[in-house]
Amino acid sequence: MKIKLPQAPEFWWRGRSLPGMALAPLGAIYGQISGRRMMRAGTSTGVPVICVGNLVVGGAGKTPTALAVASVCRKLGLNPGFLTRGYRGRESGPLVVSLAVHSPHDVGDEALLLAQFAPTIVAADRPAGAKLLASLGADIVVMDDGFQNPSLNKDLALVVVDARRGIGNGLILPAGPLRAPLAYQIRCADGLVVLGEGAQGRAVRAAARAGLPILRAKTEAARRRGLKRHAYLAFAGIADPDKFYALLEASGAVVQHTMSFADHHLFTHEDCEAILAEAESRKLVPITTEKDRARLTRGGDAAERLAATAETFPIHVRFDEPNRLVGMIEDAVAAHGSAYRRGPPIMSRLGEGPAPA
Repeated sequence: MKIKLPQAPEFWWRGRSLPGMALAPLGAIYGQISGRRMMRAGTSTGVPVICVGNLVVGGAGKTPTALAVASVCRKLGLNPGFLTRGYRGRESGPLVVSLAVHSPHDVGDEALLLAQFAPTIVAADRPAGAKLLASLGADIVVMDDGFQNPSLNKDLALVVVDARRGIGNGLILPAGPLRAPLAYQIRCADGLVVLGEGAQGRAVRAAARAGLPILRAKTEAARRRGLKRHAYLAFAGIADPDKFYALLEASGAVVQHTMSFADHHLFTHEDCEAILAEAESRKLVPITTEKDRARLTRGGDAAERLAATAETFPIHVRFDEPNRLVGMIEDAVAAHGSAYRRGPPIMSRLGEGPAPA
C-alpha cells in the first residue's frame, strides 16, 4: 500500500500532453530568458570551482554525486568545501553550516547532509560564499546545484541526468522539467553524468553530438547488513521516492508499506505522528533516506521520536570509470592555475571534529 503527497506534475515525465502543449509558449519565453542568462560571464574567486548540477527541476542525484566528487578531491590531496543555495532554508548567507546549530528550516536538508562530510557554506550570493570557503582554507569549491546561475565562474561543470527519467517531455518550465533550453545547457556543461540504467535519452544524444565526456555512474547502497532483521515502513520526501524503495528492496529489505511526501518536504508534527502511528499499528520499523533523516533535525518532540526510531538507508554514487573523473578534476585544477596544497582537513579547523576518511 502506498500513501503519496503531491510531486512534480506527472505530465512532465510523459510524452506529448495537452497541459505540456498548452504551457509550451510560456516555456519558450522562460527558456529564452534563462538560456541567455546562463551565457553571462561569472566571477572568479581564486580557487577552482566544480559545479554539480542538473538539467531539470527535481532530483537527479546531484547531492550524492557532489559527495563523490568531493571524495575524489580529497584523494587528490585537496581540501574541498561545499557551496549550496540551501534550498527551502530561510537563511540567505553566506554562513557556515553548523550541525550543532542549524536546522533544515534554516539551511535546508542538502546543506546538513553535505556538512557531515566537509565544511559547507549556504549562500544566495555564490561568489561571496566561495570567497568565504576560500578564507577558511578550502582549495577547491564543490557546488551542489547552481549550474544555471552564471554569477560564479565554473572550472568544471558536471550535469547529472537520471537515466530512467531523463529530461521528461523535453519542454521548459512550466511546460516541462527543463530549467533552460537543452542546447544552452549542453553548451555550458563540461561533462554529463548519467546516473543509473536506462534508455539513451535526448540529453545523452545531445551531449554526444557536442563532444562532451559522458560519465556513467550508479547509485548503490552503502549499507546492506541488518536489513533482513525487520519488516519496514519506508518513507521519503524526495523527487523520486519509488527509486529509493526499489533500491531498498533490491538490497534485501522487506518493505511492507510506504509513505511518500513532496520533494524536500519539511516534516510537520502531524506527519511524524502519522508515520509513527502507522509503523506501530503494522508492527513495522520506519526507514528513510539520509536527506529525510536530516529534515528531522531539531523538528520538535515527534520528529525526535521518529528520528530515534527510524533506521537510515545511506547510498553512494560509484563511477564506472573513476579515473576519467579524476583526470577531469586534475585538468580543471591545473587550468585554474592552482597547485595542490596538502594540509589538515579544514573541517578540524572549524571545530566540527575530524573529517571522515
